Amino acid sequence: MVVYPLSNYLPKAFFMTYSFYTQKASVTPQSEPIPGRESEMIQGKSGGYMFDGGIWTMVRRCLLLGTATDQFYSGKAELTGQFVDVLRQAIAEDPKRVADEILYASDGHAINNHAPIFALVLLSMGDRPEAKKAFRDIFQQVVRTGSHFHEWVSYTKQVRGIGRNVREVAQGWLLRDDVKWLAYQMLKYQQRMGFSFKDELRLFKPASVDTLHSHLYRWAVGKPIEFDVFEITESGEPAIAQDGLDLVRWYEWLKQNQSQGERAVREGGLTHEMVAPICNMTIDVWQALFEQMPIGALLRNLGSLTEIAVIRFDKVHNLNHIESVLTSPDRLKKGRIHPIDVLKALKTYESGGSLGKSSKTWQKVDRVVDILENALSLSFETLEPTGKVFLHAVDISGSMSWQANSAIGLTASEIAATMALSTAKAEQNYIIRGFSTEFKDLGISASDSFLSACQKASNQTFGGTDATVAYQWVIANKVHVDVFCFWTDSESWAGSKHPSQSLAEYRKAVNPKAKAVYTTIASNQITLVDPKDPLSFDFGGFDPSIPKAIQEIALF
Repeated sequence: MVVYPLSNYLPKAFFMTYSFYTQKASVTPQSEPIPGRESEMIQGKSGGYMFDGGIWTMVRRCLLLGTATDQFYSGKAELTGQFVDVLRQAIAEDPKRVADEILYASDGHAINNHAPIFALVLLSMGDRPEAKKAFRDIFQQVVRTGSHFHEWVSYTKQVRGIGRNVREVAQGWLLRDDVKWLAYQMLKYQQRMGFSFKDELRLFKPASVDTLHSHLYRWAVGKPIEFDVFEITESGEPAIAQDGLDLVRWYEWLKQNQSQGERAVREGGLTHEMVAPICNMTIDVWQALFEQMPIGALLRNLGSLTEIAVIRFDKVHNLNHIESVLTSPDRLKKGRIHPIDVLKALKTYESGGSLGKSSKTWQKVDRVVDILENALSLSFETLEPTGKVFLHAVDISGSMSWQANSAIGLTASEIAATMALSTAKAEQNYIIRGFSTEFKDLGISASDSFLSACQKASNQTFGGTDATVAYQWVIANKVHVDVFCFWTDSESWAGSKHPSQSLAEYRKAVNPKAKAVYTTIASNQITLVDPKDPLSFDFGGFDPSIPKAIQEIALF
């Protein structure tokens, strides 16, 4: 007689033990912190637990991305409040490092200069002498234009008031030795954010150091100008004196001769902001402006120039000029042209005027679209192809549908796709897919235009966020990847395990040397990077240097 053990007849649940609790789990749902590492993790707005990136990660992201627009999980008031709190902590800890971060962001790495200028005001409020010195040291490198100066004064008046330190740096800015540069700023940016140079000269009372400064200040506050517009040359002909105030002389002359805008632009160097309010804006004036327009102004005015036919498909000379300006790496760099500026210009121009607040409309010129696509590629910093294999995982979850730039309708997923594509275009071996709670082919390749990549990504945004699906896919398909590149808001919450656990699983199963780069495109303090993993890296924002940095990571 065969006697069978009792276990053959009883349900398995009868023999269950407590090993499920006493043994350390190898995986943890993203809705819970990893056991033993609770102190290193914080709960995101989505409810999932991520690693705490720390205050310096938050400082950099806020400076690069700004906090003045709403995000999917947080409004701009809440975001900016968090930015202020974190920045004050950082200033108390290391004001010099804060100054370095402000300077880095301001030097073409941030989307715009608003957040660095705002942070500069907070730096000036630091209690330590080192904070006040750091503020003075970087002031003129951050406040580079008259527009920046007005914005800084506006924030300063609202947040802290005028003290000796503030007054002295403002006086230093207004007492620049280069009078011609100062006159240019006062003419081009006569008023911004509720402040004019008339207000600021009366507020800060700089002591004029010479006759030229004195004349410029008198003009700026509306007092009679104590010089003739024209002077007589040795040949007996009237001419504008080249003494540093020639821009002001030309401006005053144009006010009395409003039909002479083209001459004032070509001979006097007046800009659009200077001539538009005071002269007849004929196509000849626009043509003259177009030929001398700085790269940033050219990007912003492509639609207007097309509407008035300065830009037309058969005006080859003008199209060649646009190409020479916008596809010059040197001009892009010197003009601090951020890739997102080019992307905005591209999407706006291609729309024919249907985006944004402008009432202007135009028939796009295809060659201009092609030039902007090329300029967008060039605005990112890249190396020669590394030969490594890259997997780009673009977050297409519902939270990525938020308008990262509401003024022009750019969503976070569109910008993420642009960043991923720029990196892929620099390489030969790559794949780009999208993740939410599944990992799907977006149909994006290096042959795509940036516009088509944006469209393909924006059409897919849905569902929850689980970054682990990218790792699960490569494990299941035994795909060798050298560098994983995630483009996300980092709010991963829907998975049954954490991304760091899935990465460890992939390294064990396929490639033990695989690296992971997470670029977080939201102003928050969470990160998917395990701080104990030397092969995982965290980047913030839409920094144009990120593609190059990823390639450098792949090579080391």
